[in-house]
Amino acid sequence: MNYTMYAGAFLATVFVVMTVGIASDAIFHTETPEEPGFAIVVAEDEGAAPAEEEAETPIAVLLANADPSNGPSVFRKCQSCHNVEEGAAHKTGPNLWNIVGKQVALYDDFRYSPAMQAYAEGGTEWDFESLNKFLAAPSDYIDGTSMGFAGLNRDGERADLIAWLATQNDNPVPLPSPDEATEDGATEGAAEGAEGEAPAETAEDGSEPAEDEAETTTE
Repeated sequence: MNYTMYAGAFLATVFVVMTVGIASDAIFHTETPEEPGFAIVVAEDEGAAPAEEEAETPIAVLLANADPSNGPSVFRKCQSCHNVEEGAAHKTGPNLWNIVGKQVALYDDFRYSPAMQAYAEGGTEWDFESLNKFLAAPSDYIDGTSMGFAGLNRDGERADLIAWLATQNDNPVPLPSPDEATEDGATEGAAEGAEGEAPAETAEDGSEPAEDEAETTTE
């Protein structure tokens, strides 16, 4: 048997396979990425407008729909730190009798936080608007207050509580009139409408185009 022939054939085959492999690597060469994995490209939505913050409802509008009889039940969230009866002792927080319409940091026998004392400077009073904002988020409204309560985030609850606190007073404080609430709501609506109005188009001669007659429907 001629082993030389077989060895030559084997080497020739190996040479052909190696040649084909080298040639294919050169033709179909792909670069190895520096970091493993796939890069996912997320297209930015250029047309998306930023979310607008929801406008706050004026306190006069909230109080126009408030029910003071719900105040005591809402106050249960506050009673671990506050009394509200006339002449009652202070707790962790001051007695809230006479709070509506009175000066901030009213009681001399209660130790208010430095932040509350600073807020009270100049004779600041607890009016309906300031109470509404403070009760919604105490630490946001008065930075540094020692009041650890998270706040009442429901408009209706705050309004009911404030309306009731207005009666817990030597001289109950009247709520804003319905007319004031209507005016506040109308002013807010007018402002929103003005922001959304588009400028009227004019004809080439400068005259304004006639408006289409509105279609009237009845139910």
